[in-house]
Amino acid sequence: MPLPRRVRIVEVGPRDGLQNEKASVPTDVKVGLIDRLTDAGLPSIEAASFVSPKWVPQMADSAQVMAAIRKKPGVRYPVLTPNMKGLEAALAVHCDEVAVFVAATESFSRKNINCSIAESLERARPVTEEARAHGVRVRGYISCVLGCPYEGEVEPQRVRDVAGVLKSLGCYEVSLGDTIGTGTAGKTQKLISTIAEVIPIAELAGHFHDTYGQALANVYAAMELGVATFDSSVAGLGGCPYAKGATGNLATEDLLYMLDGLDIETGVDMTGLRIAGQYICRFIGRAPVSRVARALDAKQPLSPEHAA
Repeated sequence: MPLPRRVRIVEVGPRDGLQNEKASVPTDVKVGLIDRLTDAGLPSIEAASFVSPKWVPQMADSAQVMAAIRKKPGVRYPVLTPNMKGLEAALAVHCDEVAVFVAATESFSRKNINCSIAESLERARPVTEEARAHGVRVRGYISCVLGCPYEGEVEPQRVRDVAGVLKSLGCYEVSLGDTIGTGTAGKTQKLISTIAEVIPIAELAGHFHDTYGQALANVYAAMELGVATFDSSVAGLGGCPYAKGATGNLATEDLLYMLDGLDIETGVDMTGLRIAGQYICRFIGRAPVSRVARALDAKQPLSPEHAA
């Protein structure tokens, strides 16, 4: 089938990216990053995570962040809520979209959230029910859909079964995470085709890591089957602390460059995106992982007022 005419980019840098960075990022810097991403035209910006600060100290100020960001009408600011306590905190600051997460393998589920897949889905059930009762949309994440650091290759049917349960719980969309970045284009298409047996492709999203340099190829392969929503992280922030050797998420700049080259609409401005990337990279003290950002920074440096 033809490629989508428009793709929705879900920016995950402020949450999935920053929570896995070593540098501690203060609230005002997080707010500054999210506001710049809003200005760049991102339609969905994963802004925070209401999890225990004991396990994820980087997200301890999520309530303050959500209260301080400059929300733009029409833009969604989803937050991660792994349990009822997290959902209650999210509702208290008037979040309009939350996300629950599970894994496709038992080993990763136990290593990551200390419970089985079945138990994680049962934990998600009251969260999704309560969120929907408050008119809040729920997104589902599945980790390790194309490979697991502990179990190796993952059969598509296993992912399909987990995705089907998330759909039955009321998730409007399921994001398929190649957590350790071992997926290839062929395996991506096989996975999507299998999951399409239980969930419409329009309700699937791709979340690819670039460990083996395959993220953009996997995005293209997914688009060939009709997937039109992809997660990415400004400047390639973040990674997976549970997956040894795994690099960060697909960089939003790299994704946008490919989509622009295909004349696929996104509504995202590259200059605005670079401004956001430079802003956060200057604070954490490293260059962007994004190849496109590095190339454009060398070729067309941002003006001093832009880089502030």
